[in-house]
Amino acid sequence: MQLKLFKTLWGHQLSFEQACEQASVANFQGIEGPAPLDRNDQQQWSGMLRWHDLDYIAEIVTGGDYVPQRDWTPEQHLEEFQKRLEASMSLSPLLATCLTGCDAWEESKSVDFYGAALEIAKDYDIPVCFETHRSRPLFNPWTTLRMVEQLPEMKLTADISHWCVVCERLMDSELDTLTQLAPKVHHLHARVGYDQGPQVPHPAAPEYQPALHSHQNFWQTVWQNHLDQQRAFTTMTPEFGPDGYCHLLPFTQAPVADIWQINQWMAETERHHFNQFMTQA
Repeated sequence: MQLKLFKTLWGHQLSFEQACEQASVANFQGIEGPAPLDRNDQQQWSGMLRWHDLDYIAEIVTGGDYVPQRDWTPEQHLEEFQKRLEASMSLSPLLATCLTGCDAWEESKSVDFYGAALEIAKDYDIPVCFETHRSRPLFNPWTTLRMVEQLPEMKLTADISHWCVVCERLMDSELDTLTQLAPKVHHLHARVGYDQGPQVPHPAAPEYQPALHSHQNFWQTVWQNHLDQQRAFTTMTPEFGPDGYCHLLPFTQAPVADIWQINQWMAETERHHFNQFMTQA
C-alpha cells in the first residue's frame, strides 16, 4: 500500500500553478481544494495537474463558508453540494471531502440530510467523504458513530483535531469509539489539535509530542484498516492553516511559525511514520 500526500489550498495565497509547483518540489502527490466554478478555470487547473503529474481531491463546502450560515436549509446545502461536486468532476478527483450540513440541526434531521447527500453522490463515480468538523453535524465522535451506524454507506474524512477542541481533551480516552469509526474513514487530514485548540503552534515542539503521538496512533489504526481492505493507496493531507488556527504574537499579529514549512514537516514526518508502519505490518 502506498501513502499519497496532498497539499491543501487552504491558506494558499499564490496562484494554482504556483501551488502545483510547490507540491511537486516538496514531493506531494496531489492537491486538495475547492474546484473553480468557471469552466475555463477548470480547464487550466486540469492542465496544470496533468503537467505536474498530480492527483486531485475535491473539497466541497456548503453553507457559504467553512462555518455555515445559520439560516441555510438542508435543501440549500444539498443544492450547493451537488453544484460543487459537479464542478469538481472535470478535474478527475480521486475523491471528494465534504463540509456540509449544520451542527445545530436535530440529529434525525442530519441523518435525513446525509441520506439525501449519499443519494446524490451515487451519480458520481468517486468516493464522497464527509469531514469530521466543528460547525457541522459530525462535530464529535459519538454523534458521528451514531450517524454511520444509521448510514452504513457513509464514508468519512477524519480530522480529529476538531474533536479535541469540542471534547476539551485528546482522543486517547475515546479509543473504543475511534476504533469503531476507523473502518469508515476513507481520507485523513493530518493536523494536530490539543485540548484547547484545533492546531498546536508547531507539531515538532517537545511540549506537543503527546498530542502528536495521540493523533498518529489513530492515523495508524486507519492505515491498518486500509491495509486490511487491500487498498492500493491511502491518502492524507497535512492541513495546518491560518484563519485563527495559526497562533499569532500579541500586538504584532506575526505568525509563530510558517504554515507551509509546518505542512512540509508534517508530510515528511508522516511519510517516515507510514514507512515504519508498513515494515511492521
